[in-house]
Amino acid sequence: MSPVIEEHARARLITDGPLTRPVPVDLRYDPADERRTVHIGLPDGTDWAFGRDLLERGLRTPIERGAVRVWPCGRTQLIVELHSTDGVEVFQFEIRTLIRFLARTHRTQTPGASPDAGGTPPPPPSRTTRPDTSRTTRPDKSAEQEQGAQPAHG
Repeated sequence: MSPVIEEHARARLITDGPLTRPVPVDLRYDPADERRTVHIGLPDGTDWAFGRDLLERGLRTPIERGAVRVWPCGRTQLIVELHSTDGVEVFQFEIRTLIRFLARTHRTQTPGASPDAGGTPPPPPSRTTRPDTSRTTRPDKSAEQEQGAQPAHG
């Protein structure tokens, strides 16, 4: 069984006001999941899950599936817009952070599985609340290193 891939990254929360603010997010992928689902964990404990293909296609062209919209913003940014009954949250990611994460997901396929061919179709986007899994120790690395990305836990 392949280990779950998790990266700690930074995104910018886009608001109605003139300022954006950086927020930590967790990017997660379980290679054993036949649906090829990626998760974006937000600081408030919310977890968004959707097909990896949605994120990959959004790197090149605007795409929408259910409550999630993804589109490139220039050559270096990606926008992820998440709709829920609580409202809309818009996040701006560094494309290279997502490309690195997605590349790792492709390198760790389950044995005998063909990458994104056949299999179960990607799930519709979903939003859940994660249990409180706050860590008492987290690797300390500055945002200047890795452009806000943190090393993955194994």
